[in-house]
Amino acid sequence: MDLKSHISVKNLNVYYGAEHALKNINIDIPDRRITAIIGPSGCGKSTLLKSFNRLVDSIEGVKVTGEVSVDGENIYGPDVEITHIRKKMGLLSQRPFPLPMSIYDNVAYGPRIHGTKNRKVLDETVEKYLKIAHLWDEVKNRLNKPASKLSIGQQQRLCLARGLAVEPEIILGDEPTSALDPKSSRAIEERFMELKNDYTIVIVTHILRQAKRLADYVVFLYLGELIEHGPAREIFENPKEEMTKEYIKGIIS
Repeated sequence: MDLKSHISVKNLNVYYGAEHALKNINIDIPDRRITAIIGPSGCGKSTLLKSFNRLVDSIEGVKVTGEVSVDGENIYGPDVEITHIRKKMGLLSQRPFPLPMSIYDNVAYGPRIHGTKNRKVLDETVEKYLKIAHLWDEVKNRLNKPASKLSIGQQQRLCLARGLAVEPEIILGDEPTSALDPKSSRAIEERFMELKNDYTIVIVTHILRQAKRLADYVVFLYLGELIEHGPAREIFENPKEEMTKEYIKGIIS
C-alpha cells in the first residue's frame, strides 16, 4: 500500500508537566485516506490528534519536542503562524459546539473571518457546505434560527459544515460520534466516507467496529507509545505485535 504522506511526525514527545504523554512518535499519515487512531483510554490518542493542529499548545504546562510536518512544513518551527496551520484543518470534537448564533452565521463565520464579505458568495458557501454535510434539506427554511435549537446530531453535522467552509485540507475528529445516537453516528460516518476523496481524515475512536468500518490506515497507541501502524486490513487481520493482537481481541483495554 504505497501512500503519499500528508502529515509526517518525527520524534514527537509531549509532556504534561512531569507526565510523558507521547513518547518518541514517528509516523506518516496518508493523504486522502481515513486514518483511525486506536487504543485504550488515556493512551495519548487525543493528544496525538491535537498535536496535528497545535491545540495541545493551549494547555498550560505542556512541552512539545520533535516535528510535525504538514505539506512539508514543520508546524512546530519557530516562525510558523498558527492561524495559517489551523486553517488547513477542520476539527470535530466529541460533543458539537455550535457558535451562539444562527445556523447561517455558524457556517459563514470562518469565511467572514478570512475576508469574505459578499453576501451572494456567503449564501453560496453556506448552501454548498450544508449540502456536503447533508443538512441543507433539514435547515434551509430556518437558516436564521439559533443553531442551539438543532438536535445534537444535526449540530455535529453543522460543525462539520462550519469546519469545511474554511476549505481545509485535513479533517480531525476526536471521537466525533461518541455523543451521538446510532442514526446520527451513521450519518457522520457516511460523510467521512464521501469526504475522504477530497480530504485527509484522521479520527480518534475507542470503538474498534467503527475503525474497521472506516479506516484505511490504523495507528495503535498504548501508554503513550506507538505500538504499531499500517494499512487497516493488515492491522486488523494480521497484526505484527502481540499487544496489538491482544487489544483487538479485547484481552487488554
